[in-house]
Amino acid sequence: MKILVTGSNGFIGKHVCLRLEKEGYEVLKFDINNNDEDLKKSVNCADFIIHLAGVNRPLSVQEFYDGNANLTKKVVDLVKNSGKSIPIILSSSIQAELDNDYGKSKRMAEDYLFSSGLPVYVYRLANAFGKWCKPNYNSACATFCYNIAHDLEINIRDPKYVVHYNYVDDIVDEFVRVIKDSNHFGSKEILKIEPVHDCSLGKLAELLRYFKREIESNRHLPLLHSEFELKLFKTFCNYLSDEGSKFNFASDNRGSFEELYKSKKYGQISDNVSYPGITKGGHYHTYKKEIFYTVIGECEIVQRDIKSNRIIRNKVSGNKPEPIEINVGYTHQITNIGKNNSHTIMWISEVYNENTPDTYREEVIK
Repeated sequence: MKILVTGSNGFIGKHVCLRLEKEGYEVLKFDINNNDEDLKKSVNCADFIIHLAGVNRPLSVQEFYDGNANLTKKVVDLVKNSGKSIPIILSSSIQAELDNDYGKSKRMAEDYLFSSGLPVYVYRLANAFGKWCKPNYNSACATFCYNIAHDLEINIRDPKYVVHYNYVDDIVDEFVRVIKDSNHFGSKEILKIEPVHDCSLGKLAELLRYFKREIESNRHLPLLHSEFELKLFKTFCNYLSDEGSKFNFASDNRGSFEELYKSKKYGQISDNVSYPGITKGGHYHTYKKEIFYTVIGECEIVQRDIKSNRIIRNKVSGNKPEPIEINVGYTHQITNIGKNNSHTIMWISEVYNENTPDTYREEVIK
């Protein structure tokens, strides 16, 4: 399947394109550097369209309508002229409920889709947050993350002001779910991404400052008490890591492993996702220290001293967060013993270097 993504170089667009490519789809990209002829060619080839392109920081009011409403009408007209009934996902905004030019231009875009007769899915997104979001632009979350990570001042006019948030991975998950649905009938209703996380600006700044203090302390990992705090922590790590660090992401039939943070001074933090019943590990370190902290799901962590064969077992749960220290010289493993996917944040005292991995394979339970 060929999927056209407009706004492919934007914050959400980058995440969408990466995920679609990993899923094996052919992605047709359209962004500000492309022209109308490029758009026409892509529409004629596409089997599905995710329309993310838009304007929210224009130089003039008219740019709101050109970049949101008129571009959407252009996409609709091109689809109709192609003679194909191509399903379209539109990323609108909760500001479409407001009486400002941005909101009006988004409502016009929605109306063009609903009146097109095409199978359409119109999502009014809350404030999107996650890694790669541009700071000091139009996202308070990204700005707070960047400035606090770099010890810069932040300006909060009203600490009690509550912002509604959508996490970028949740947005991508929903779009991919719709694409994989075998029946693309569209929806006549305004849709939204779940969950929506509410957080005041004051609380947001408080959490980010807490994350930074904990990472730089002897504890290294902050205590996380909710799904939102986990997502915010993963976002913050993207702005805090050493400049130039490259991050790896691996997934297979056991789950996934994503590097979140790297610092020559403070070590490395990763997010380990395991499917139910899956065991990972079976190795030990001679000098590297580790801390495992399960924040979602239920896991059992087992360690065995390679010299004395002493065994330590810890059952941990996201309902009662408890960081577990992994002893040097103990081969160890972690097993998801719950019914749902588990998330375990893992800190290790040294950034991984394939030339000095200090990782030795040995079964935990012989």
